[in-house]
Amino acid sequence: MADPKINWPECAAKLAAALPCDRLHPAVLTWRTQKPSARGPWAVALSGGADSLALLLLLWAHWPGRREKLVALHFNHRLRGRAARGDEVFCRRLCAALKVRFRPGRWRAARPGASEAEARAARFHFFELELRALRSRVLWLGHQQDDIAETMLMRLARGSGTAGLAAPRPVHARRDGRVHLRPLLSLRKSEIVAGLKFVGSPWREDATNAAGDFFRNRIRRLVLPAWRRAAGDRDVVAGAALGRELLEEDNAALEAWLRELQPLRADGTLDLQRLAGRPRAIVRRALHDWLLARNRAGRLSRQGFASLLVAVERGAPTRHSLGAKGFAVIRKNRLRFES
Repeated sequence: MADPKINWPECAAKLAAALPCDRLHPAVLTWRTQKPSARGPWAVALSGGADSLALLLLLWAHWPGRREKLVALHFNHRLRGRAARGDEVFCRRLCAALKVRFRPGRWRAARPGASEAEARAARFHFFELELRALRSRVLWLGHQQDDIAETMLMRLARGSGTAGLAAPRPVHARRDGRVHLRPLLSLRKSEIVAGLKFVGSPWREDATNAAGDFFRNRIRRLVLPAWRRAAGDRDVVAGAALGRELLEEDNAALEAWLRELQPLRADGTLDLQRLAGRPRAIVRRALHDWLLARNRAGRLSRQGFASLLVAVERGAPTRHSLGAKGFAVIRKNRLRFES
């Protein structure tokens, strides 16, 4: 539980002095000064762990003019019993001390053995509902630099491209107009923990992080330490962070090129002439966007996508099944959908 004797405003001020504003990710600082959506409510994902706690304290201290607009969102997955209830009480007391609005949520459909993906989906569904209720377009998240290396290793295992390997992004502008901000990506986990210890701030520890039930936890406990040892003097976390930045730049360049080509027509067809002779990375993105535009993919497998990609590159008349959704049909250098 949060110690009622702790002076949380003083902790926040001391942490901000130890981690000044210029230590936060520059892309987030640029967004803060340029985007009008910065004027609306700021929703902050708050679990009570070290990362999300540091995030809330730093936002509260570095931008005092925004304090009345801060809203802490806490989601109880209901998978850890009394410990989870303790997290909620801790976060509620913290927010009361800082005079920050606190909005908790609970996973009604929680069940023993729920997967990491299911828990994450439930949490972000709660965030979506709260953002809509608050009329907020901004969600602050406490991911830090170690999370980059973990996410990169996880996504390499499933064969992600530049878009997937560029996650988590410091500024993630979504299709629905909302933005996810991660200012702590420029800081290591050890720096955040050291800062909280220095100012005398407690935080909540999730005991499941030490278990091997979830893929991320196994990466954190087993793979990342082995990777560090194998790298010797090389800083793998800093290297992964730099690699993520470069991948994001490459991904943005490919997206800009695709926008210039404009292969997706107003009638919903994909103009294959505009893609003729282009690198496969561009054709792949165009096909992905075409499938995504009207949720046509259904249960299209990786092999099915690869087969359709080859057909699109060739441009020859063909007809590919998209399962129950319908068919992808190539005719007269256009890819069109037929139900």
